[in-house]
Amino acid sequence: MDPASQDINLNSPNKGLSVDHSDSLADVPVEGAMGNSANPLPLGLTEEEAEELRTELTKVDEEINTLRQVLSAKERHAAELKRKLGLSPLNELRQNLTKSWQDVQTSNAYKKTQETLSQAGQKTSAALTTVGSVISKRLGDMRNSATFKSFEDKMGNLKYKVVGPKGNGDVVSSPTDTTPTQENPPF
Repeated sequence: MDPASQDINLNSPNKGLSVDHSDSLADVPVEGAMGNSANPLPLGLTEEEAEELRTELTKVDEEINTLRQVLSAKERHAAELKRKLGLSPLNELRQNLTKSWQDVQTSNAYKKTQETLSQAGQKTSAALTTVGSVISKRLGDMRNSATFKSFEDKMGNLKYKVVGPKGNGDVVSSPTDTTPTQENPPF
């Protein structure tokens, strides 16, 4: 790189780069240019002011182009560094997600929500335990009631009549029986 072509101004976007003016936008027509008779000068602008603005616009366009080139070079360099470090887009995504999840977990909103849900779970568990205990007690009370005992006795008698004296589900049948027996009689 020729030192004479380097821009040493630290505030310049061309710092450290050789500037190629061959593709400059000086030949590109600018809207409102004097050569274009369809677009007259805006009101209140003299020919000199318009020329200054065109010159400034050309410089700004060149700076934008240079910045695009610098950005493109920086992006290529960053991609090359990532490739050398073994950083793939998938690894970067995984790292970003992990960091985001850690940020969420340390947020006050997450902590308050987690605490509220924990308390709600504990209260729900306690309520279900209480309901289960009440149901068990009611079923026990019902089983000991006179109505249930009477029903149980009737069912036992019916079973005895259907199944027979063995009571274990085996039906004693003789060849003289005319009524068919069922293993699972309908109740």
